[in-house]
Amino acid sequence: MDVELLTIGAFAKATRLSPKALRLYDELGLLPPARVDPVTGYRRYAPEQVQRARLVAWLRRLGMPLARIRHVCSLDAGAAAGEVRAFWARAEAETAARRDLAAFLVDHLTRKDPAMSATTPALGMRYAAASDTGLVRESNQDTAYAGSRLLAVADGFGDEGAPASAAAVESLRRLESGGVPADGLLNVLADAVEEAERAVHDAVGSGPARQQAGTTLTAMLWTGSQLGLVHIGDSRVYLLRDGELFQITHDHTVVQSMVDEGRITPEEAASHPQRSLLVRALGRGADATAEMRLQDARPGDRYLLCSDGLSAVVPGEEIRRVLAAPGEPGATVRELVALANGSGGPDNVSCVVADVVPGA
Repeated sequence: MDVELLTIGAFAKATRLSPKALRLYDELGLLPPARVDPVTGYRRYAPEQVQRARLVAWLRRLGMPLARIRHVCSLDAGAAAGEVRAFWARAEAETAARRDLAAFLVDHLTRKDPAMSATTPALGMRYAAASDTGLVRESNQDTAYAGSRLLAVADGFGDEGAPASAAAVESLRRLESGGVPADGLLNVLADAVEEAERAVHDAVGSGPARQQAGTTLTAMLWTGSQLGLVHIGDSRVYLLRDGELFQITHDHTVVQSMVDEGRITPEEAASHPQRSLLVRALGRGADATAEMRLQDARPGDRYLLCSDGLSAVVPGEEIRRVLAAPGEPGATVRELVALANGSGGPDNVSCVVADVVPGA
């Protein structure tokens, strides 16, 4: 009966939602009223709708899109809680990425070029790169490069994966010549990603089959005592410092997103059938948003850039053991490639190892 229903004004007061918001949610099918007067169009709500309306209000305060709220409201309590947990995990990940970029900008806006400081010790790099087809694939779609300023690994995919990865790395090789001022590093890296994206598009062409071709790109640019990182995809950068191994990139994959959202565990991700599906890459129609950051270099640091042909089959502790062992970068990359092939070599494998050493 009508006496049991709440007017839109009373319902708005009870739920702390404005009448305007309630009308919008009705139009979207998110919170339809219990009854609409056929003559006046006046809306009335049932008291049991208050709880759902408050849930909608709380989810909106979290910043959840209306379409996702509609989905959450259709679930039972346990599944709805899982969706909220997943949404917030993704929000925290995105906030962390913006925080890193903000820190990167603050660092560049406030610090002087470290190469100009008389108190900064001169540093140099020793480096080596290796790439191998592996034991299963018929061709190598990886590209690895190591030079005096640039370190890079690209892992191509699709019918034109090999030219895509080669084009991406080749487009960055211009960074080998000329100095890079610290206050311009962010712009240099952003421009480099745009050039690499154009180069990949040109390399793969525009045919229907080539729409699925592209490449990852993970590269580091040496500026004298710092390394600027640009990263797209699931190739990785590891840092060995004081005997400890750190992964300093974040995989841009469907499965890693599921881990970030709390849907699966890292252990489940390792064997997930979709673990190679990328959410970011260089290629037509792909999200080419790059992760960028700055690494302060210390004497004794050892960096590893690698395709997932290594990281997907060799445990992190084994990678740490090889990197921590004495040896020149050339011997280390060869041992890492052999380790991947010794684990079955199911994919192309590429490694770049760079040691930070005293002396320009």
